[in-house]
Amino acid sequence: MRKFPALNTDAEAEAFLDQDLSDLDFSQFKPLRFEFQPKTVRVNMRLLAEFLTAVRRKAEAEGMPYQRFIRATLEGAGGGEEEGLSGSKQRGFRF
Repeated sequence: MRKFPALNTDAEAEAFLDQDLSDLDFSQFKPLRFEFQPKTVRVNMRLLAEFLTAVRRKAEAEGMPYQRFIRATLEGAGGGEEEGLSGSKQRGFRF
């Protein structure tokens, strides 16, 4: 299997996509989350220090900042795996 090459221009990307990609190694890719709507409201809450530490560890394991992880968890509770309440498409996390 061949690796995905670095593409620096639109022309390089178009030329790459015009070929047979069946032997491309897709294991090097990781999921990417998109945020579509600006966040305009803040929420403040008090938590046990141990709980916040556990949340931070879980967020780190998922590869995201802990505040985004908390928001994704809340959005998952409100929107499941479909589009969340904030307009971002991401899966909900359970811990």
